[in-house]
Amino acid sequence: MLEVLAILLYSQQPIAPVDEGVASYYTIASSSLLTASGEIMNDSAFTCAMLDGEFGGYYRVTAENGRSVLCRLNDRGPYVKGRIIDLSEAAMRALHPTAGLLNVTVERIPERELLPWWLSDG
Repeated sequence: MLEVLAILLYSQQPIAPVDEGVASYYTIASSSLLTASGEIMNDSAFTCAMLDGEFGGYYRVTAENGRSVLCRLNDRGPYVKGRIIDLSEAAMRALHPTAGLLNVTVERIPERELLPWWLSDG
C-alpha cells in the first residue's frame, strides 16, 4: 500500500477528474452483503460504487477539506439523484470522521500509476 501512495504522491502527470459532486457512504447494514462485482462487502476496505467504470479500477476521491483516499471500484451505485459515488464506511471516515455526505472530486488512476516504478514502462 505504501508503494501505491508513493507513486501517487510523486507522479508528475496530471489526472483529469472523472466527476465532481456529492459522495455518500454505504455499509453492509444499509446495502447487501454481496457487491455488484460479486465480492463480499467489507466496511473497512477502501472501496467504492459508481454507476460507470470497470470493476477493479482505482479512483482517487478528494474532499473539499483536502483529504483524499484511493478506492477500488467493486459495486454499482449510488442510485440517489445528485450523488456521484458511494464510498465504503472506512473511505468516508478517512475523508471526514462524521460526515454522511461530502462534496468531492473523483479521478481515475491509470493502472501504470499503481505499479512500482521498476515494473512500469516509464
